[in-house]
Amino acid sequence: MTGSINGYELVLLTVIALLVIGPERLPSYAAQLGRLVRELRALAKGAGEKVRAEMGDELDELRTLDPRQYDPRRIIREALADDPPAKPVSAGGPGGVSPVPRPGAPAPFDDEAT
Repeated sequence: MTGSINGYELVLLTVIALLVIGPERLPSYAAQLGRLVRELRALAKGAGEKVRAEMGDELDELRTLDPRQYDPRRIIREALADDPPAKPVSAGGPGGVSPVPRPGAPAPFDDEAT
């Protein structure tokens, strides 16, 4: 579970909270929840500013070290893209045989195949 709540779950939680807490106490609990969320945001923002202040230029250097640049799939894709383009194969193919049979023609037979 990723921790996100979709619309249906939010409505269901609101109805359950309304039943359990009651309509007379729900506004005060909602206000407390709002204050808690604001305090947590301020705490996270303060921690981020403190890290930026203490690390200074080193933080900018760390941002240049993107771990996605070490993805093996990307490295292989870039290595293969550096190769010169291959020569296109002629339509006749080796020996003048067409690689795609004409409609209605029998499939080619390879007597050397295993």
